[in-house]
Amino acid sequence: MTPSSYIRRTSEIEHYFDRTALDAWKRLTGDQPVSGIRATVRKGREDMRATLSGWLPRDLTGWRILDAGCGSGVMSLELMDRGADVVGVDLSAQMVAFARQRAAERAACDNAPGCGSVSFHSGDMLAPHLGTFDAVVAMDVFIHYAPEDAKRVLELFAARTRQSLLFTLAPSSRLLRAMLMIGKAFPRADRAPAIYPTDPERLAGRLVQQPHMAGWQVGRSHRISVGFYTSQAMEVFRP
Repeated sequence: MTPSSYIRRTSEIEHYFDRTALDAWKRLTGDQPVSGIRATVRKGREDMRATLSGWLPRDLTGWRILDAGCGSGVMSLELMDRGADVVGVDLSAQMVAFARQRAAERAACDNAPGCGSVSFHSGDMLAPHLGTFDAVVAMDVFIHYAPEDAKRVLELFAARTRQSLLFTLAPSSRLLRAMLMIGKAFPRADRAPAIYPTDPERLAGRLVQQPHMAGWQVGRSHRISVGFYTSQAMEVFRP
């Protein structure tokens, strides 16, 4: 990963979510009725969120968690309810504003027994000022980065994480490759940033083989495929 390639890619993603598809993603991550393809994507994302959050302890009191690519904050708020102090970060300032609105509507949880805290920030998920964490959760973030860039970002996260990295990748398959080719053949101005198919187990295995990743190991893996949504959850952790 070069700084220029990472900056270029994050700029493309920010442009899409902030200026092109904000309203569509608000509907997708909310409870408004959706139909067709978006319904399958919503169901797939709900299942994936349940998978990743289920890999964390039920009681997260004392945990500090980074929700990288937090979007509208659904995951962040769930982890807060379980006792975690959550830092949600997203490239889209408007999505972060939406997440803050949701958090304000949930203010009744503040100071409730067992409730943690949440803060939302717009900007780079690698920003040093965000600090260190017990766990990092990155749902459907690295699907938009080339595999080598995704691996490098995970290495940088590991240097600031005490216990676990939970993330998703786009598993390479004939169906996904066909869908991506169809998308390229019929471009649209509001199409999401390109998805990079990869071999999730191989990438995670290469990640923990890095010399500076001593003590880390590959944990659970789970693929979710619902209609037009396909993503694979991966766990890398310190025993």
